[in-house]
Amino acid sequence: QVQLVESGGGSVQAGGSLRLSCAASGRSFSNYAMGWFRQAPGKEREFVAAIAGSGFITNYADSVKGRFTISRDNAKNTVYLQMNSLKPEDTAVYYCARSAISTVDVGPGLRFVSFWGQGTQVTVPS
Repeated sequence: QVQLVESGGGSVQAGGSLRLSCAASGRSFSNYAMGWFRQAPGKEREFVAAIAGSGFITNYADSVKGRFTISRDNAKNTVYLQMNSLKPEDTAVYYCARSAISTVDVGPGLRFVSFWGQGTQVTVPS
């Protein structure tokens, strides 16, 4: 069973930065695309960013493009989300996700999510 463990959440003032990490158990980490989703109170879970298994292709939701950067270190079985210029509307629980395939589309999204992390809270007070 694959486990995804997120860390790095917290409270930060608007305009600040946070870096989320997601450590994955299991083998062949580089064979799977990874992504980040978020869920704000009273809202549905939404896609944030995705990265192919190779790390060479990424895609983002329009709401975070230019502010957030997804990356991965396959030697450490870890995926990261660098969040800059944070806004109050970025407040949410952020979830790490693993796809069943290695590729991602050019357009925003992560297909065939097979595993989820437990989530980490990010709060940007208004």
